[in-house]
Amino acid sequence: MKGTDTVESSSLPDQSGSIPDASALTVGSLFSGIGGFELGFEATGRFKTLWQVECDKYASKILEKHWPDVHRHDDVCTWPNETTEPVDVLIGGFPCQDISYAGKGAGLDGERSGLFYELMRIVRVVGPKYVVLENVAALFTRGMDQVLGTLASHGYDAEWEVVSAASVGAPHRRDRVFIIGYLADSIGSGTGDQNGTTCRQKRKATNALKPATLRQGNGQTLSKGTDASSADCGSVADPNSERGRSRDSKRQNAEDAGQSPRRSEHWGWHSEPAVGRVANGVPKRVDRLRCLGNSIVPQVAQVVAERLLQIHDGNN
Repeated sequence: MKGTDTVESSSLPDQSGSIPDASALTVGSLFSGIGGFELGFEATGRFKTLWQVECDKYASKILEKHWPDVHRHDDVCTWPNETTEPVDVLIGGFPCQDISYAGKGAGLDGERSGLFYELMRIVRVVGPKYVVLENVAALFTRGMDQVLGTLASHGYDAEWEVVSAASVGAPHRRDRVFIIGYLADSIGSGTGDQNGTTCRQKRKATNALKPATLRQGNGQTLSKGTDASSADCGSVADPNSERGRSRDSKRQNAEDAGQSPRRSEHWGWHSEPAVGRVANGVPKRVDRLRCLGNSIVPQVAQVVAERLLQIHDGNN
């Protein structure tokens, strides 16, 4: 950070054991929780976290343990400040309480989910190339138009998709919508042909009529303007679907053949132990469960990070 002598976070290996190189995209994290977003992004080896903002004291202790040299702040309403470094990517899973169908449906007008507008204030001040947002799938009917409109008013185009924990092999569903916002000049910013034409310019010329989307692994897309209630998001999330069974069989065949598992498999999924629902004697049990419930699954965040890298590299 400015004016301090700190160890660069690039010296800290991520979950995959790799270390981000000098060209890594820098990341600022809002509503950081216990760092699920950061873990997934850093697992690609191409992102480096510079700062995190989280108000929960227990979650902040977790962040301090795993990112000891990253600057932290406790309130999005008073961020940024004079110490804030600019970043390439701003990530944030803003509060879902007023958006979730379990709530009263206030949406972005609610006190907690309305912090989205504080997030966008920070976007305006910091000016990142990319903005990556996460929330529950109910956002499609409780504020998606406001989110996309606000991004557009700040100069960001966007693509989005529902990605579930089950789609990366987890034993639970956990549907979440991820939105990638990008400035026009950020697309393929590091690539170009001998004539100086960037991949972004080529994409605009050849795919001008195609809506931006986050691609699903089965080739389906959820395009801009699609009504989520009619979209087949279950094919992504349902572990008992044909796609899920196909994934499991492919993994087993690869293991039988002695091949390495697919992407994200190094994280590993473990079956829930055969214990009761009340884990007596586990310290900070309530805090741990609350933080896990609010957390972004790192393996899913890695999928989103890889899509962002495709956009950044111009491989659309």
